[in-house]
Amino acid sequence: MVQGTLFNLITLSELESHLWQTANILRGSPVDRTDWKSYILPLLFFKRICDAWDEEHDAMMAEYGDDFPDEHRFQIPEGSHWRDVREAASNVGTALQNAMRNLEVANQKHLYGVFGDAQWTNKERLPDELLKDLVEHFSALDLRSGRVASDVMGDAYEYLIKKFADATKNKAGEFYTPRSVVRLMVDILTPKEGETVYDPACGTGGMLLAAVDHVRDKGGDPRTFFGKLYGQEKNLTTSSTARMNLLLHGVEDFAIERGDTLRSPVFTNPTTGGLAQFDVVIANPPFSLEKWGREIWETDPWGRAFAGLPTDSSGDFAWVQHMVQSMAEPHGRMAVVLPQGALFRSGIEGQIRQKLLEMDVIEAVIGLAPNLFYGTGLAACILVLRRRKPKERAGKVLIADASSLFRKARAQNFLEPEHAAEILGWYQGFVDVEDRARVVTLKDIEKEGWTLNISRYVLPPIGADIPSLDEAVAAFKDALAKCREAEDHLRQVMKEGGWLD
Repeated sequence: MVQGTLFNLITLSELESHLWQTANILRGSPVDRTDWKSYILPLLFFKRICDAWDEEHDAMMAEYGDDFPDEHRFQIPEGSHWRDVREAASNVGTALQNAMRNLEVANQKHLYGVFGDAQWTNKERLPDELLKDLVEHFSALDLRSGRVASDVMGDAYEYLIKKFADATKNKAGEFYTPRSVVRLMVDILTPKEGETVYDPACGTGGMLLAAVDHVRDKGGDPRTFFGKLYGQEKNLTTSSTARMNLLLHGVEDFAIERGDTLRSPVFTNPTTGGLAQFDVVIANPPFSLEKWGREIWETDPWGRAFAGLPTDSSGDFAWVQHMVQSMAEPHGRMAVVLPQGALFRSGIEGQIRQKLLEMDVIEAVIGLAPNLFYGTGLAACILVLRRRKPKERAGKVLIADASSLFRKARAQNFLEPEHAAEILGWYQGFVDVEDRARVVTLKDIEKEGWTLNISRYVLPPIGADIPSLDEAVAAFKDALAKCREAEDHLRQVMKEGGWLD
């Protein structure tokens, strides 16, 4: 139990430790670990809302001797408080579900659909005893703002999101982008006070929050972003997580909408008949998405196939064109994560790439190390585009190879802050860097057949891709261990199937 008084703040490490113990309660239960976040994150948010309501109530009673409903940040209907759920002797899942839905209805501006669609009433997955254990575990936390500041609360929430990503790995790429990559992209785009920021594949909202953090770190007032953060996310649970994430970080005025961006974009401009446009557009969309909505784009009412209509087999350049059409005049800029294959694939993608280059909106191509992202070992890249480039960069593209900048770990590589700082320096300098970056003209690219294949322009130093002896031995041991593990599993399966004695 985390203990203390109003004057004894809960530290981030204490909060993180307590929250991750929640996963231990679910471990071994009928709930698959890929679904843990669907239950733990809403419980955390529900508890925070109720504790904050109690704090506001106590303050009003102490000062005025009365409670004024309109003075509460959120309204809690009768019978829908955390303590009401805690007092439920049976059917705890029903009590939780009813309380959460009542909160959503009473606070539609901020909370509609925010708790997602978790199956709280499914007793086969969540028997009463398991739910009581979860509720009691959270009840030990005092989450009033006097105990847990919004930035600590938000950071703990982000910690949980990352832990769930670590636990699920292959599925994590659908909702989580490594925060070092996010920060690099935001630092490249440099969002400013009062600008609009849009993420068409917003996941858990990390890129939008990073924009707020960037302004704060630069000495600006992040409150100028209120009403100017926009995101769309197809997955219901993930979009709910994004909204909880922003609220827990103290950001209240934003628009996170659920929906399929490529088939049915939410943010449009009725006056122009096109898409709504934003100062900063940033995304890590699904890599090479199949069956992404090409049939809609054949007669796209928003004019997004301006450079060409991608095939059903990959939506990479559908996302790029959607984002280009979402950039505002004249200072709109965007950064998007793509698989490096998008830089050199031929056919219609080659034609689209050529058109974008001829429009002179592509400003930089940054090749990243492999295995940085959950769910894929592929090397990705960051493509940076501007509605209008500065005069000194017109007709030029910075092509950078950051493939050797990473910290190797057993299961995944990591882009460290010093790596991101070095890459940012290349972009900001926009000059040749030996073995790292090269500024090329559109004529140079045309001579190469309009490919942006990084190795056509920047070659790594000889021997840079050769691992050290220690790295080679470690990789061999890791591969051998995995091979033996697979053999043991196969042997067990064969025994259980009666193929081995």
